Amino acid sequence: MGRTKTIALIAGGSTSVALGLVGMFLPVLPTTPFLLLAAVCYARSSPRLHHWLLHNRWFGAYIRNYREGRGMTRSHKTAVLLLLWLTIGSSAVFAIQLWWVRLLLIGIAGGVTFHILKIPTYRPEDAPVALPVPLAEPALQNETQSP
Repeated sequence: MGRTKTIALIAGGSTSVALGLVGMFLPVLPTTPFLLLAAVCYARSSPRLHHWLLHNRWFGAYIRNYREGRGMTRSHKTAVLLLLWLTIGSSAVFAIQLWWVRLLLIGIAGGVTFHILKIPTYRPEDAPVALPVPLAEPALQNETQSP
């Protein structure tokens, strides 16, 4: 891969991480698509940054669970929906004067809520636990063998 393409992918991944971080606090900006885009960009350009993203303490498990189809934890869903409705609700009540914009915001919040509730709920306690692999038993010697 050319150096220009690598730099462009790293820049795109870094921009996506920044937008994903902003999206954690602004409900109208989606977090998940930006973090998944960052994972794709980093996977194609920098194994070090890809590893950092997937093992980041803030969103590494979130990305891994989403990519592997496990979903979101109940506490994460609750926090996201609470923050979503607090910010959009307060914006609709206190900051927006036009009734149709208020209605639009409520509609967006409803759509995002529906999407989040459709994502599977991941319960870490129900996750399969890796069982230890038993050691191979030594082969039984045949006592009837002649010397």
